[in-house]
Parts: sequence; C-alpha cells; structure tokens
Amino acid sequence: MFSTEPLRKPTISAAEQPVLNRLVGIRNQLAALKKDRGNYYRPNDIVGLYNDLLAQVWALYGVRTSEHNDNDAYKNRLDAVLDECFQLFSLFYLALGKNKEVPATYVQLVTIKQNFELLNDTGIYTDDDLEPFKVRLLEIRQLIDAEVSRNGDEPKPEVLLVSRRLRQCETELGLLEETTRVISDDLMPVYEELVHIRRRLTALSVLAHAAAAPEAKELQRRLIAIDDMRVDDRFIDSAGCVAAGQTQVVGLLEESFERLHDVQAEGSAVPPDMAPVYERLVEIRVQLDKLLLTSRWTLRETDLWSYQVQLHDIDEMRRNGQFHGLSGEPAPAQAQAALNFLLHKCYNLVYKLLSSSEPVAETLMPVHNQLRTLRRCLHEVKKYGGPLSARDLYPYQMKLSSIDNLRTDGKFLDDEGYIPEGQGVVMSLLNECYDLLYELMAAE
Repeated sequence: MFSTEPLRKPTISAAEQPVLNRLVGIRNQLAALKKDRGNYYRPNDIVGLYNDLLAQVWALYGVRTSEHNDNDAYKNRLDAVLDECFQLFSLFYLALGKNKEVPATYVQLVTIKQNFELLNDTGIYTDDDLEPFKVRLLEIRQLIDAEVSRNGDEPKPEVLLVSRRLRQCETELGLLEETTRVISDDLMPVYEELVHIRRRLTALSVLAHAAAAPEAKELQRRLIAIDDMRVDDRFIDSAGCVAAGQTQVVGLLEESFERLHDVQAEGSAVPPDMAPVYERLVEIRVQLDKLLLTSRWTLRETDLWSYQVQLHDIDEMRRNGQFHGLSGEPAPAQAQAALNFLLHKCYNLVYKLLSSSEPVAETLMPVHNQLRTLRRCLHEVKKYGGPLSARDLYPYQMKLSSIDNLRTDGKFLDDEGYIPEGQGVVMSLLNECYDLLYELMAAE
C-alpha cells in the first residue's frame, strides 16, 4: 500500500522539513474529516486541502532537484507520508463522486499493485484473473494520456505521481503475462485445471482437517489423473512433441501435490505463534465481505483506509514473500498458504469495493439508492405484475414524483445549495423509472 522503502531511509533534509511538517498537518486534517460521520464531506474543503497538497509537491520537487535527489529510487519518511496523503485524497474523491478524475485512480493503482505482488509470490493465476486488472489499467492509461495532452509540457504533480504508479503496475502485469504466455495452447487447459486445484487446496488449508478431508481426496484423484497424462515425466502436445511450458505446469503440479500432503496431514494449519495474524486476517475478511454486501447503503470509501493500513501492517511482516514465526524461521508451508490466501483475499475485496464505487457524491447517494430500488421494483412489476390499474401504480407514481420534486432548476442540490457530482447518473435512473412507469400505465 505504501511506497517500498529501503531499510536505511535517507534523513529529512533541512529544506524538506517544512514540506514534511505541512504534509503531516494535511494528513491529520484528512483523518479528522474521515472520522466525522455526522456530516457529508464538503467538496470545497477536500479540493482546498488537495490544492495545498499539490503546492507542497511542487515545493518538494524543487528541493529534490536542487539537492540532486530527484530520482525515483530516492525515498525517505516524507515519501511515505506523501503516499498516505494521496491515498486518502483518492478515497475522498471517490466519496465525492469524482471517479473520473486523476486523483481518484491513485488508491486503485496501489491496490492493483498489491494484488499483482501477491499473484507473483504465489504463482496461482490465469490470464482470466489478470483481465479485469488489465482493462482497468488501460482505462487509467487513457485518462492519464488525455490529461497530459490537455496540459502539454507541464503535467500536474498528481499526473506525475499517478503515472509512476501506473508504470509500476503495467510492468508487473507484463511480467505476470509473460509467465503464462510461454505455455502452449495444448497445455493451457492442464495449467488452468491445476490453478483451480491449487486454489481449492489453499482454501482448504484454512479449514479443520475433518472438514477439508473429503474435498482433498477428490482433488488428489484429479491430480493423479493429470500426472498420468505425462509421458516420461513430460507433457506432450497434439503433434507428439514436448509441449512448451513444462517448467510452469510441472512445477505447479508438484507444488499442488505438496500442498495436498499438507492439507491431508493432521494438525492445525497455523502454528500458535502465527495464530494472532491468522485471526486478524479472518476478522478483516469477514468485515470486508459484509461491506461488499451492504456497500451501497453503508460504505464511505474513506472507511477503506483503516483496512488498507491493517493489511499493510500485516504485509510488512513478510520477508521475501514469507511469514516468519517468533523463532525467526519461516512458518510451515501450509501456514504460508493459509496466510497468503487470506491476505490476497482481503486485498482483492478492497479492490472490488473500490471498483464498485459509483460516480455519485455521497450527498446524492440516498436519492441514487432510492431510484435503484424503485427501478428494480418496477422491473419486477413489469415481469410478474400482470394487468395493473392506475390505482395499483399510484404508489410508484407518488414515490417517483416525490424524488423528482427534490430538484431545483433541474438539478439535485445538497444541503448547502451546491450541485454534487453524479447528476447524469441519477437523472438517467430517474428517466428510466419514468419510462418503465409510462410503459406499465400504457399496458392497463
């Protein structure tokens, strides 16, 4: 989640100290705004602080350039605070419905990179798993390119920072795609089957032995069937030649047999000294699962910050992709699988929650949610309602009229008279509800 920093971070120079002090102040103001659940976020407050942040970024660029520390590899505590600020602003922009603006993409890129790093560590993925991330990165690339073309030779600070994050993600994606690209078409179905089996074994590693045993036995049968497909320990293609991608497929097959043995062995998957980490990840996953179900009504995008921080702290416990016990030795393979599975699941849930964010300001979300519910009801009435009288449709007509009457000069306004983001989305829902209602009335 945060910038990867060397163990020995460079010190803050005297010229950087005022910038750091102001960034810490901005971060504290954002934290205070995030905790205020009694009021909606005011766009002027957020944008004003954001412009202050950009001024500090320009000041930092000037200092780093003059001190010859302007390369991407140079990082100190200031960079970590700056990254936190940009992630928070990104979440605030999503809460304001500014999803199509550059700052809103920053936290999504951070989460995508987290997912890529875990996929690279585990090696359990197919091209289908990468496709949603690939599509989103292309959308962000188009957004950045359009912003660059508008600003010419003087890109804004946020464009420079987001572009760097985007390049990192594109590089990680290329490396992940290269791994599967070398696998022949004949061998790809076997590889995909092994990925599925490996995932199920990882999921079983978090269950009690008795609960996991029946499915583990079935997965063992499938692994043996795949192993029997080899001729002289090699997979052969349709032409009778050694199929390309042996290293990846055979490696995954052998690793799956090892994980199967771990799952079938008696005993707890997680040793006692790793139990607190395991329980914490389980708790985070449960909370994120609940948010995924209720996010339309209860989620403020800034609520995800606390989960990002917790997951970052857990991720920082890993060394070279592995969790270590109190003895300093790597945790057993089954424990590694269980913990990495839960960590990846949590990161993926955070990304899904970010991706499901509607481009509608939170002040307009009550109207948006009412219209979505009304639209669903009208679709159900149309599908199952049969012949309806004007009296039957009157409650829907009244509800739609009450929502429409909230507009002032054709716009939905917030409590302070401002026009919140998401007018187009809400108006589209409103018009769709009217069309459905008129269609039902015409069918009387």
